[in-house]
Amino acid sequence: MTLRAVRARSTLATRPLLGAVLTVLAVLLAMLPPNPVHAAPGTAGPEGGSASLRDQLDAAARGYNDAAARLDASKARQTQLAEQMRATDTQLADLTTQVGELAATAYKGGRVGGLIALLGSDSPDGLFQRATTLESKARDDDRTLRRLKAAKAAQSDQQSALDREITAQQTQLAEMDKRKKAAEKALASAGSSQQTSGFSGGAAATATPSQSGGPVPAPRRADGTFAPESCSVKDPTTSGCLTPRTLHALQQTKAAGFNHFVSCYRSQEDGGEHPRGRACDWAAAPSTFGGVATGADKDYGNRLAAWYVANAKALGVLYVIWYKQIWLPSTGWRAYTSGDGTPSGDHTNHVHLSVQ
Repeated sequence: MTLRAVRARSTLATRPLLGAVLTVLAVLLAMLPPNPVHAAPGTAGPEGGSASLRDQLDAAARGYNDAAARLDASKARQTQLAEQMRATDTQLADLTTQVGELAATAYKGGRVGGLIALLGSDSPDGLFQRATTLESKARDDDRTLRRLKAAKAAQSDQQSALDREITAQQTQLAEMDKRKKAAEKALASAGSSQQTSGFSGGAAATATPSQSGGPVPAPRRADGTFAPESCSVKDPTTSGCLTPRTLHALQQTKAAGFNHFVSCYRSQEDGGEHPRGRACDWAAAPSTFGGVATGADKDYGNRLAAWYVANAKALGVLYVIWYKQIWLPSTGWRAYTSGDGTPSGDHTNHVHLSVQ
């Protein structure tokens, strides 16, 4: 058999196999979605914004939250001190009246009259009884004078404490203003200085209309601030870890009825909160991050973002990013132009939550 004949025979033998392969490929291609494939559940992809921007926003929001917490604690102490001072003022007025009466009695010869009555006793028993009465009266008068002195000292201490609280409040207000300007500067440098109207959904938006009440507040220190936390508890959404406060925010969000797909810990990120266990991405769609949210998915994202803003103080929210807008406690909603043009980078397919 010639070489040409061998080649022809080999070609005829492989044609059925090649046809079968092409048929399988055609079936597989027909099964693929017509649109580009988006990030799979488990990662929202690039978060958008530089590491420097995220770190600046973290520091600004954290400092603002701490100052605001100390301010609230100082105001609470001021209220307590004001109530104590009102009670002390009432006590002082009553004691001042009593001491005035004592002074008037002494001026009119009350003490001298008592001695004359004592000398005029007609028996030893009468003398003893009147002496005892005079001694008791003197002790009562002395107690009244000591109580007046103590009340005046308490009033002075309370006023000093009140003055310290006012000074502390001025300090915290100055710190809050400083942190606000830092956040505004960071956003402006990233082209996100424009204020926006945010998202509707009600001041106490919930996923289900029947749900009432707000979330359980996260624990705070005595001065009202949040203690630093490490990534120390299991993240139920990934194989990573979370801070206890982030886990608390995740649980409270679900308790409010927001149950779409969520992914929190992510190690592959240049800065930001995810590798620290302090952030969660909530998909607008029920089971995947998908593309740009529209319709019911966008409404879900709007309500979730509004819920986080309404409960920011209770949960310890640092910032929220959703649909090309970012919310910080110091600045409110601002345009977020640090995305990369993708649904994940622009945050048009998920709500990003960062927790202190």
